[in-house]
Amino acid sequence: MRLDHIAYRVADRDATVKFLSDAFGYTFQAEFDIFFNDEKTDAARCVALEPPEKPGKHAAFSLPGPDGVVYHLAPEVFVSEGTPGSIVGNWVAARGGVGGIHHLAYEVPDVEAKRQEWVANGWGDFTSDHAFKCDDLTQIFTTPHRLTGVIFEFIERKGYGFCAANVKELMKSTVAADGNMK
Repeated sequence: MRLDHIAYRVADRDATVKFLSDAFGYTFQAEFDIFFNDEKTDAARCVALEPPEKPGKHAAFSLPGPDGVVYHLAPEVFVSEGTPGSIVGNWVAARGGVGGIHHLAYEVPDVEAKRQEWVANGWGDFTSDHAFKCDDLTQIFTTPHRLTGVIFEFIERKGYGFCAANVKELMKSTVAADGNMK
């Protein structure tokens, strides 16, 4: 298992991207918008950033451990800024208008096995009873953890990249039935 990416929800996407680029050496990978309604009024403006160490998908080296091979690479970063009243905008507003880390994503070999392990051990709850699948990705979110307050994502990759449809469903899964943020 390795840290796959960190997702921030912020009030000022461009300033945050500049800070992460200047301070940590992240570079621009992609820019995309996610719309949560047909009118395109509930939207998130997103940027994906690559870590400076990225020579290829992974830099692997052997270490003693349960998996034998450990992958080391600084995680990618996703930065989202929402329109006022949007899922992302409301999440940022609920945190004093600043936002912060929304979730930490861990790459695992089998998302469903990891979900079952967490449920069986009482380690946390999930925002959905099923994983979201798209192309070469399978993903699921926990609710904010009772000890850390952080949402964890488990992601199973068969290739490289992300899926905008999954991102949309994952973001929607963080809104409770009453409209409040989970």
